[in-house]
Amino acid sequence: MKKLFSILMLIHVVNSARILGFLPTPQKSHMIIHMSVMKILADAGHDVTVVTQIPYPDATKNYRHIKLDIPEILDSNFLVDVVNKPRPFYKLFMDMSEMVFRTSNLTIFEPQMQHLMANEEFDLVILGYFFNDFQIGVAAHFKCPIIINYMIQPITTLNDFVGNPRELSYVPNLFIEAKQPMGLIQRLKNFIYTEVIERILYGINDMEQRKYYNTVFPADKYPSYDDMKKNVSLVLVNHHFISQGPIRPNVPGIVEVGGVQLKQKANPLPKDIQDFMDEAPEDGVIYFCLGSNVKKGMVSDDRAKSIFNVLSKLPQRVIMKWDEHDVPGVSKNILYKEWLPQDDTLAHPKMRLFITHGGQGGVVESQYHGVPMVGIPLFGDQKANIANVVESGFGLKVDYTTLDEETFSTAVNEVLRNRKFRDNVKKFAELYRDRPQTVQETVRYWVDYVIRHRGAKHIQSPLVHLNFIEKNNIDLVVGLAIVLYIIVKVIWIVSRKGVRWVQKVKKE
Repeated sequence: MKKLFSILMLIHVVNSARILGFLPTPQKSHMIIHMSVMKILADAGHDVTVVTQIPYPDATKNYRHIKLDIPEILDSNFLVDVVNKPRPFYKLFMDMSEMVFRTSNLTIFEPQMQHLMANEEFDLVILGYFFNDFQIGVAAHFKCPIIINYMIQPITTLNDFVGNPRELSYVPNLFIEAKQPMGLIQRLKNFIYTEVIERILYGINDMEQRKYYNTVFPADKYPSYDDMKKNVSLVLVNHHFISQGPIRPNVPGIVEVGGVQLKQKANPLPKDIQDFMDEAPEDGVIYFCLGSNVKKGMVSDDRAKSIFNVLSKLPQRVIMKWDEHDVPGVSKNILYKEWLPQDDTLAHPKMRLFITHGGQGGVVESQYHGVPMVGIPLFGDQKANIANVVESGFGLKVDYTTLDEETFSTAVNEVLRNRKFRDNVKKFAELYRDRPQTVQETVRYWVDYVIRHRGAKHIQSPLVHLNFIEKNNIDLVVGLAIVLYIIVKVIWIVSRKGVRWVQKVKKE
């Protein structure tokens, strides 16, 4: 018996690892995805420590949570400006990255993080990615493998980390709102966005990241920034080719865990929400939510009034995620809540429509539960997500800049009355759920795989170690061009001499 107990203890030690989830994102919607991954690992028996920049009320007892004392960077004024004054992708990218740079460096030098780095050891670092490339140095400090976790489909930087190829002819960029297959104009736009705009923006960003890395992780103590970028074991992406597109090949270093925040079985709702939905008439319930970042005052008064006027006249009951102290109107069919368990709310059998800003998490949850949508995209990847919803027949889009009672009412009533939207998304939900493994099993397997094989270097793409010239076969093209030039030149010289010889013979 004693021997059996020793064997069981040994098995536990082998299968349990010390994992650091370093999640310095300033956005709660990102945290939902990151913390879902960490909870899976904690539930699997790993010793998990999670370090965050913002509070997270759903932290549980089966892992340690350290909230760093860092000022919030996503202030209301910035978000109000973003929502009401749309800006080009490149401008939003630069503004957002600049804001994140202000605090990313502070997270490393925050006393609690410094104490952690000075006194503890870890077998794996999982980095929540958001304009913080230089923080891959945390894994260098702990001398352990690193896995990057990302909230949406892989972007150019993350593809480069693991050598995921760019397939510009049929894989649309996230920000061009294109759907496969792409026509000539869309392919041209795709090329310009990916190979020109993004390359310039990410190049500028990478120079800044390099400066931070060299300051925080000096060369006399740590591997270089370039070496660390070549040693990312995996990138977990909250993306599933069936639901979000695009369909594309991925190297083994990209692991899709789309819907990682979804539960196999919904949790009970808070009593007031549960009662409000259970007691709804047969017309059902509508859920309205513009995301965790949209707070008081961000939606202009006239648009807020238009939204209220439409929803208050519907026979359905409506749950609105809204500041309860700044409501646009009072109606007996509307329940305002500052926070809701979104996945559990969408899972209710009386749910008829989801009015959403188009954040990927919400779109996935709506697809999973077979709920049609009306999208009001505001910024970031939301426009592309809602474009995909419309193209797939899961709902309609309302442009925020032109939203009024008429446009909003037309879209809402069309999706509620036209059965095709609900039928399309219900059929799709069956496809989305049909996988060889659950998302939880996928996360557990690949994280354990990296730990077991100490970084799993053997699955790394050779593309990671090629330079720009080699990646793009520039040396080969130049070499072939030179050879072709020489051949043509020789033929031309020989031909000229041959012609002269013939002319000379004729004269003789």
